[in-house]
Amino acid sequence: MALLSRINSNTISLLNHYYCKKFIMGTSRLKSHNCFSTSITKQHKNSKQESTHETKIIKRRDQACRSLLIQVHSSNSYKDLYNYCLQFGDISSMHHHINDQQNYILVEFTNIVSIKKIMSSASFTKEDFTPVKSSILWFRKGQIRLQKSNQKKVSLFVENNMLPNEEKRTNLLNDAKSISGQIIILYEMMKLTDLEIRLRFHTAHHLEQYFSRLFENIKVLPFGSSINGFGRKMCDLDLVLDNITSRLVFHSKFNNNSKRYETKDFLGILADTMQYFIPGILNVRKILHAQVPIIKFCYNYTQTECDLSATNMTAIYMTELLNLYGEMDWRVRPLVIAIRAWAKSQKLTCDSPGHWITNFPLTLLVLFFLQQKKILPSLQLLKLYSTHDDVRYTENGVDCTFLRDINKLPADYKYKINQDSLETLLYDFFEYYSTFDFQTYGICIREGVQIRKPSRSALHITNPLETTLNVSKNVNVCELNRIISKMHDAIYMLETNEFGSNNWGIISLLKANNDNENLKKSNTTKGQTKNIEECSEDSYKNSYEISDKFEVSVEANIDETKIKEKKTV
Repeated sequence: MALLSRINSNTISLLNHYYCKKFIMGTSRLKSHNCFSTSITKQHKNSKQESTHETKIIKRRDQACRSLLIQVHSSNSYKDLYNYCLQFGDISSMHHHINDQQNYILVEFTNIVSIKKIMSSASFTKEDFTPVKSSILWFRKGQIRLQKSNQKKVSLFVENNMLPNEEKRTNLLNDAKSISGQIIILYEMMKLTDLEIRLRFHTAHHLEQYFSRLFENIKVLPFGSSINGFGRKMCDLDLVLDNITSRLVFHSKFNNNSKRYETKDFLGILADTMQYFIPGILNVRKILHAQVPIIKFCYNYTQTECDLSATNMTAIYMTELLNLYGEMDWRVRPLVIAIRAWAKSQKLTCDSPGHWITNFPLTLLVLFFLQQKKILPSLQLLKLYSTHDDVRYTENGVDCTFLRDINKLPADYKYKINQDSLETLLYDFFEYYSTFDFQTYGICIREGVQIRKPSRSALHITNPLETTLNVSKNVNVCELNRIISKMHDAIYMLETNEFGSNNWGIISLLKANNDNENLKKSNTTKGQTKNIEECSEDSYKNSYEISDKFEVSVEANIDETKIKEKKTV
């Protein structure tokens, strides 16, 4: 216990030092014109109207603040728990969640005062080694007492948060009347449910509760696929630390270390704190040598893999941009989900880092294709129609200004001229990129047109916000050839497998790939082997994308990526 006390004392001291340096002093390093733009943005930010996306985030964060995840014996405990919780205040909703055969109920109260009352009355077990308050509770057996309340009875919501197995998926897709119908069914099967989104915000709030005890005005924000509408069940959760800014800034001790070393040290110490003191945090891994250092960990209560980074506001605004594109046309998200599922089934995407394409650049390929179809506008057009309320700058001066109210779009994009079906768009997507001149041209959704490749990378897809970055520079010639080959195969399957057969439409595209997994790292032909040698190891060591967020160097220490099994605190 004395050891833990020393760890706690030293950790708080070091964390406060690095937090002050990282989050408070960081703004002073901007160039003067960027500082000026940022300060103007932040001065009017509190008075401006929030965008639709920002309003949704605020609503979800508010839900998380008023919610508790309570472990129960079974779903039959619902009535007992409901009656017990009524003594603390009115209840808005109750959602049943199963994790590793353990039953939980997410209880949302109407008022945060109810949460404070419960926190004051809850107790620790005698076996608790580190007694710290948590928004995750157990509901012990006891005498049932009916509480008098005038509120309307709240039902228990039960949702299926598991992906269907291949047999069930095939049966559901076979029942569709068209390929367009299959794409919609697939999207409904794979998209995140309301409960999953609630749990992801609750996870962020759970971490924020602990971090806010060390630092003032700190937030933990989810971003990426979990928020932009392109996420699938069981996808990773991306989190970022952010702090509330003010014109009044605390004095703090100056450190001569570089910004990169500050972030590494700060996250390194934070990772140790998470491992020792926060319940539900398992397998903490420090990926600190990356271009954007992160902490990877598993959140045990939801069995979710999480990535935590520091002050990565570009990723927050990228999430908002992708969400905006998804809201512009009902066909965007189902098409993206279908193509992601196809790429995963054909092993074109992979969870481990390497020279293959990942979900973020793949999504940009779909958005760029829809721009060519005049279904989506370019980012330049969104910026052209932006207003004063749409101005956003990151902490390092990246301009993330674009129109955030889709109702102000030009008529051509509000009332779509292109009314192609999902089936037509899917086929045309494969046809468009199977004949695209990747050797000469690059993809740029900011411009909305193909551009001359500014680099020697096999595949060039410009980061829409940080235009000097190529989000697919890790993809080598061999892998690009394999992507094109798979697209030709997809066209052939869509043309030859007729409706009514056991292997038609989307079912044929999602058929498991029986190729050896080593094809991801070696050759499929002698010519491709030569291409790999020409690319050299640099294309592997450059960078890769984690989910929908940011580039990360693969030059991290191998030991950092190993999963270390540790007990739950």
